Amino acid sequence: MSGSWTWDLFDAQRIVVPGGGGGFPTQSDAESWLGEEWRDLLDSGVDAVTLKQDGELVYGPMSLQAME
Repeated sequence: MSGSWTWDLFDAQRIVVPGGGGGFPTQSDAESWLGEEWRDLLDSGVDAVTLKQDGELVYGPMSLQAME
């Protein structure tokens, strides 16, 4: 599989948080970014994420609370 991997970010009410995380060349790169950034995202009001490849849902929503 190839394409652009992106994260959609959601607040506790499951409203999209502007910005997102995106443009990763691989799923591994996207997941590594989340692994490094999840605490900062949680602190900034992001509650859950979904991973997409070329706009297609791969998985999620996944709670960042569960990563603590």
